[in-house]
Amino acid sequence: MGQPRTIVIVKTGEPVPTVLERRGHFATLIEQTIGPAWSGGYTTVDARTEDLPAPGAPGAADIAAFVITGSSANVPHREPWMLRTEAWLRDVVRAGTPTFGICFGHQILAQALGGEVIRNPRGREIGRIRVERRADDPIFDGLPSSFETHATHVDTVGTLPGGARSLGFTELDDHQVIRFSKACYGVQFHPEMDHDVIAGYIAWRREVLQAEGFDVDALLARVSPGQLGSRTLLNFIDHIVPRRA
Repeated sequence: MGQPRTIVIVKTGEPVPTVLERRGHFATLIEQTIGPAWSGGYTTVDARTEDLPAPGAPGAADIAAFVITGSSANVPHREPWMLRTEAWLRDVVRAGTPTFGICFGHQILAQALGGEVIRNPRGREIGRIRVERRADDPIFDGLPSSFETHATHVDTVGTLPGGARSLGFTELDDHQVIRFSKACYGVQFHPEMDHDVIAGYIAWRREVLQAEGFDVDALLARVSPGQLGSRTLLNFIDHIVPRRA
């Protein structure tokens, strides 16, 4: 059995400037995290400025899955490109194409499918966090009942779409992992961010974080290698993305 040819990474933003300069775009971080788990190719499309590939369009059969990146944009701002992306996502999920949303990608999936994204009333979540599982699911294959990973966000999924199931939570966010459909998942954390990347985010936002009352040095001290959230993205590739002869 072979693999379908292409994973399409849907870009919705860029990493903070220092991380972008040192480590590259979100697409690069995602491809590096997936690594040898995927032997097919990748294509990147920018949801803000480019047309997104419609299910059923020529070449759509060669798309194995979509991965929606993070962004510094905010779903509640309802910008025109977000509304276009949400309409497209409804078609993608309806067609059953495997889809995995990361942070902003997780949120825009929730909004597109009938949920609501809001400013998190518990405040910003950034740095190394502990996710508690609510259920067994293929997305958690090989992961313990709680695991540490990296996050940076100020918005949250306040209301789940109909039919969605929340699979994991943290102290500051009720919906860290959501299964929207059999082939569609979202994670509020960043499986593609290693310790170097999240430390770069914390350092870049030092002044903002201090103004919000965070102990930035303590946040940085908690950062360490070995975050396990990357396993969710690998499990998506291994268990949700179909192989093709």
